[in-house]
Amino acid sequence: AVVSTQSTGNERVLEVEKSTFSPIVCSTTGILGIEAQKFYRQLSVLLANRSGQTYENIIRYVRQRIAFCILKTTVASLRGFRGTKVSRISSESNDINLLYL
Repeated sequence: AVVSTQSTGNERVLEVEKSTFSPIVCSTTGILGIEAQKFYRQLSVLLANRSGQTYENIIRYVRQRIAFCILKTTVASLRGFRGTKVSRISSESNDINLLYL
């Protein structure tokens, strides 16, 4: 069922968006799904070719960056964002700032 849903979804994305969709599935123990492994590998190969660094260093860097991004997002969703809040309503007038809705 999951494979058929993914293939029909991928066909729609190919036709409408002219691109592909690869969900990155990670378990809480750090195990990556098949699509996630392919994504990490492809991204690391491209970055290694572009930068001239070794594949091992690049894959380590990519894994660390994505892991910290996931951790930062998780912490922000659990405890809330504690940065400066952007006002949606201007103090000078009654206009609503649509950029921050």
